Amino acid sequence: MDNPRLPYLHEKTLSLPMQPGVYIMHDKTGKVIYVGKAKKLKNRVTSYFRNVEKHLPKVYRMVEHVYDFEYIVTDSEFEALILECSLIKQFAPKYNILLKDDKGYSYVRISPGPYSRLTGVLQKYDDGAEYIGPYISSFVVRQTVEEANKAFMLPTCNRKFPGEFGKGRPCLNYYIKNCMGVCRGKISEEEYNEALNEAIEFIRGGSASSIEKLTERMYAAAENEEFERAASLRDRIRAIEGITSRQKVVFSKLPEQDVVAVAQSGENSCAVVLSFRGGKLVDKSEYIMRDFGTDPASVTEFLQSFYTDKTDIPKEIALHEDCEDAQLISRWLSEKANHRVTISVPQKGERRKTTEMAYNNAAERLSHEKLRTSREVAVLDELARLLGLEKPPERIEAYDISNFGAETVVGGMIVYENARPKRSDYRKFAIKDAVAPDDYACMCEMLRRRFERYGEECEKGTSFGTMPDLILLDGGKGHIAAVQKLFDEMHITVPLFGMVKDDRHRTRAIAKNGGEIAISPAKEVFNFVTAIQDEVHRYTITYSRRKHSKTNFELLITKAPGIGPKRAAALLKHFKTMKAIRAATEKELAAAPGMTAAAAKSLRNLLDKE
Repeated sequence: MDNPRLPYLHEKTLSLPMQPGVYIMHDKTGKVIYVGKAKKLKNRVTSYFRNVEKHLPKVYRMVEHVYDFEYIVTDSEFEALILECSLIKQFAPKYNILLKDDKGYSYVRISPGPYSRLTGVLQKYDDGAEYIGPYISSFVVRQTVEEANKAFMLPTCNRKFPGEFGKGRPCLNYYIKNCMGVCRGKISEEEYNEALNEAIEFIRGGSASSIEKLTERMYAAAENEEFERAASLRDRIRAIEGITSRQKVVFSKLPEQDVVAVAQSGENSCAVVLSFRGGKLVDKSEYIMRDFGTDPASVTEFLQSFYTDKTDIPKEIALHEDCEDAQLISRWLSEKANHRVTISVPQKGERRKTTEMAYNNAAERLSHEKLRTSREVAVLDELARLLGLEKPPERIEAYDISNFGAETVVGGMIVYENARPKRSDYRKFAIKDAVAPDDYACMCEMLRRRFERYGEECEKGTSFGTMPDLILLDGGKGHIAAVQKLFDEMHITVPLFGMVKDDRHRTRAIAKNGGEIAISPAKEVFNFVTAIQDEVHRYTITYSRRKHSKTNFELLITKAPGIGPKRAAALLKHFKTMKAIRAATEKELAAAPGMTAAAAKSLRNLLDKE
């Protein structure tokens, strides 16, 4: 830590009172860089200036820049919370969460004709198109445009009309009745514009108004015996009713609430807030944040920042994971909203499903940041929570030992990066010093050699030159204890866990130093850890069998007069495979390095008799 003021700052904390209050961190220019609250000021502020190497990255960087601090004592922790929110809003400190909603205003764009299209956009341009808006929520715009296109069977493909009439077959949307099939060239511009105008009325007036107007037109068409037109209008009415009824079926049992979830991937986190009003999902807000965790304290900090300027606060807020000081936040929001606001973490039912929906949305958003699937982001986040890691592990190394008696003892190392196998970094170990059946000693030898190579190759960025974020051993508490002792001696601080199997060789739990962590088979992380354990076992046992077979073959060919262990090893090195040696002629054997004509003849005779 390059902050020469640390001794002074730590000394200053010793005079702080054990009372609730707010602390304000300043940099050397006097600028406020962080504001926090505490139930006991002395305990909280002192924690910043001791054991600084153990801080999370964001806190570590903040402490690096602290030149001085001040504090304000309050009568209660709740008063400290109110004051903290006010000061954050006033100073906008660099290291507090400052949410920037990048949605801006959104519009519905009606492209120039012929055959205009409906799309949702974030900005107006002077391009000859017509725009409806602005709307505050981009989510509402996207949802409304999607509903309008589907209900009125408007095309959403990239084809240009009328220039591409009849060029190629209609897409899937036509066959599932989500598009009228303009590409066939059988829909006149007049017919198309009628459907387009009805869709625009739907967007401007809402589903109820649109259904009312379409119903009037349907009855008028029927009275005029325009039965085809009446049937077409009836189908559009049903499509609109279908969309709205599906929403009511899904969300009708939900109270008015906000649903909040935070997912993490590497240094980035994403918070998503889904807003349900009137039995319908009406808005989605998402925020990408750097160096922000998913722990209870971070969730609390997000809630404070998100609701500071909000006026539409629902009576219920559902969280995917628990927050710190839930009662204080609930009381603060209740006073802001002038009605009671409850904060909960649903564990089952429809409300739990909505928190999972919010979490999956957050993971999906992060997946676009790193070109990974939302499932991969989510499973690493879930694994980090399960194991109590500071952040999701990007690089995971797993190790296993396999032996055929004392003659063939090998180890295997596999690597997962961003939840995917990285086979180019897999490595094999022929155990040299330790012997079977001492699996603990064999595992220690493999890990010792791996980290000795790290010291040699760390500047090159090779497989051994990359430090893992998590190590998993195929074994239980005994393996963990043995390897942890080695890590302590080598000053290695990588988190270390074991993968425990049941009597049927299926993953049962994760071993840690001093106990086990159970994994529910229903969790995605269970499948992920099982896949890692199966892969490291497959890789290691395959190497073990090959090496055992090779050793047996070496023993076989040393029975030929003139072939000793060194000459046998040289033959395998030259011919690469045992199959190639078996297929070689006497002349080819004699031409191998270190061979003689007599040795080649005796070997050929031995192989022919086998």
